[in-house]
Amino acid sequence: MADDGNSSSNGQIPSQTLYIRNIDEAVKIPILKESLETIFSRYGQILDVVAHQNIKMRGQAFVVFDSVESAGSAKDDVDGFPLFDKPIVIQYAKSKSDATVQKDGEDALEHHKKLRLAEKERLKAEAEAAAKKRKRPTGAQASGRPAKKGVVPDEKLPPNKILFLQNLPDSITAQHLTEIFEKFSGFYEVRLVPGRSGIAFVEYEADENAIVAKEGTADVKFDNKKPKITYARK
Repeated sequence: MADDGNSSSNGQIPSQTLYIRNIDEAVKIPILKESLETIFSRYGQILDVVAHQNIKMRGQAFVVFDSVESAGSAKDDVDGFPLFDKPIVIQYAKSKSDATVQKDGEDALEHHKKLRLAEKERLKAEAEAAAKKRKRPTGAQASGRPAKKGVVPDEKLPPNKILFLQNLPDSITAQHLTEIFEKFSGFYEVRLVPGRSGIAFVEYEADENAIVAKEGTADVKFDNKKPKITYARK
């Protein structure tokens, strides 16, 4: 099973699967699963609890209920619960879980897995293409001139999972940005900077997701104003 997409806190679509993050990464997987089952079982029948020790999934888990209603009740009550001394954050997962699809039969599950694999391969191909494009020599590199030392310009920053948006209209809202950027896989959230107009951050689950989103929004405009989109400084 691989529930690897989640929505932002704004405009979430209810789902039988809950995506849980901000979990203490030091907790062993068997203990984590048992703890989650204990906490969430009071809200309805649990079909599956998914958690892995690999780097990408550390501090995260998925709890799959047999109904959207049960998942909704659990989300409302447990969001912020201090599990292992850390307040967990709960959102609805975007993609269906294997356990949910399997209720429709093995053929449906097999089809679901094929679609997930195809999407994974598509994202990988797009990320590799974007990486090759970035490696093409330009400017001083192409002419053989040594690059100037100093602060790396925003446009030359290496990819990471957070995009930095500048030159936004003062009227822009987090909801408006969410509608644009949640179309790309792995979207996590939009953050406006209090007291600072014209800038925002858009975070994804992985660098690869941010790369695709940056390429896919190269021509986007807000109120006929084209924003400057770069990777955030680490």
